[in-house]
Amino acid sequence: MKLVTFVVNGSERLGIWSEPRGILDLAAAAQSLLGRVLPADMLSFIAAGPAALKSAREVLDAATKSPQAKWHAGASVRLAAPIAHPRKNVFCVGRNYKAHIIEGARAQNREVVFPAVPEFFTKPTTAVIGHDDEVHLDTRYTKQLDYEIELAIVIGTRCRDLSADAVPGAIFGYTIVNDVSAREVQRAHGQWFKGKAFDTYCPMGPCIVTADEFGNPGGHRLLLTVNGETRQDSNTADMLFGVPEIVKSLAGGMTLEPGDVIATGTPSGVALGMTPQKWLQDGDVIVADIEGIGKLRNRVRKTF
Repeated sequence: MKLVTFVVNGSERLGIWSEPRGILDLAAAAQSLLGRVLPADMLSFIAAGPAALKSAREVLDAATKSPQAKWHAGASVRLAAPIAHPRKNVFCVGRNYKAHIIEGARAQNREVVFPAVPEFFTKPTTAVIGHDDEVHLDTRYTKQLDYEIELAIVIGTRCRDLSADAVPGAIFGYTIVNDVSAREVQRAHGQWFKGKAFDTYCPMGPCIVTADEFGNPGGHRLLLTVNGETRQDSNTADMLFGVPEIVKSLAGGMTLEPGDVIATGTPSGVALGMTPQKWLQDGDVIVADIEGIGKLRNRVRKTF
């Protein structure tokens, strides 16, 4: 099942995205078709657990059979980030694809060293934007704006100290994150956080695909284009640390909660590693496409 946060008449609503019908307002359809009450926002829905997900499937089944069901055409609504207002920073894994580690080291004249454990940092909630929202290029701070397509995990249960075998049961679903980065800010600070923390630097979406529908997270194509030109083309099977290892490591001694988002790292093909380097420019259109999820599209706009 694909779940979205969509905006209609200025209000954010939780929807089921079912092609070719469109988007179904889940809470409204549950009430009108089955007389049930379901959460109207993504975080509350995830926290409601398996019972809510089961009810959502029943609502979808009823809606596909009912002429009274109201479907919103995708073009008629705005898609916000599926978790438009995260309760905490977005967790991220750095250096999780070998080819990306190699290109980054070469670009910075550093020795190639592969991490022994997942390396974590975060992006603030104020960086999160949705599908078709603008990524801001503020040249007072950066002229080296870069993109990074990443598979992102959405946690479904409160958990800590998990075994690898228990990880799948803690995952609600998956989405796409574009880990936008200001490279010279990264270098100046000597770590990842600040250069990846600017407003609009965490496009997320277009939807969350539930874990059961997405299947094995190791084996999905990742494709990122800029103005139609392929920049990144890889597969989640190439991750150094797979989803079970990432979640197990992050949850070691630290509680994860429903709705937490973990971006799992990016493959090679970033502007930093190109010769010549092709930094994002005003008007560029970035499309991040992950097999089984969809396409997250954002345009760059120069703000200063």
